[in-house]
Amino acid sequence: MIKNIIFDLGNVIIDILPQKTYEAFATLSNKYSWQEIEQLIKEKKLWIGYETGHFTDAEFRDLIRKELSISASDEAIDLAFNALLLEIDPKRIELIENLGRKYRLFILSNTSNIHFVDVEKILERCTGRKHFSDFIEIVFLSYEMGKVKPDPEIYRQVLQDAGIIAEETLFVDDLQANVESAAKLGINIIHIQPPVGILERLKEY
Repeated sequence: MIKNIIFDLGNVIIDILPQKTYEAFATLSNKYSWQEIEQLIKEKKLWIGYETGHFTDAEFRDLIRKELSISASDEAIDLAFNALLLEIDPKRIELIENLGRKYRLFILSNTSNIHFVDVEKILERCTGRKHFSDFIEIVFLSYEMGKVKPDPEIYRQVLQDAGIIAEETLFVDDLQANVESAAKLGINIIHIQPPVGILERLKEY
């Protein structure tokens, strides 16, 4: 029997398109194409390093300047980095709040401070809610935890910190590797594949 639901953020609650960030950095760089920017970010582990909390906001911005040949203000870098963040459908938040009457709700997201601050601004703009913590019991963020999905340890930590058990928990994520890792620990899973989202997949819960 499902008693708990853990939601991812990107392409589950908020629509995202990472290519928009690569394109925005390419515009700031004037040296690399967006495809080259994507490759450099992955090779240098800039994004993953930031999402695991290995870099501060300032260190991340400086690494972006250095590795991507960018000379830009903090504000310009943040704007480019946040370009991938799109909209939050208010109906998704309404669904989640309704689910909260029946289930314990959690968020587990691979994210960074710069992104999460902007996601909550989008949440308020799109839905009027200021913080996810207003309707989510615990928000687990990778950069605060020092690990990212699909590392099995991040799921174990969530289960332990939340005081929940795998067999009573449903995990909702858009990446195959993430749901597969969770499933190996006995967690029930739903793999979201846009354009079909939580409004369709969770309507029976």
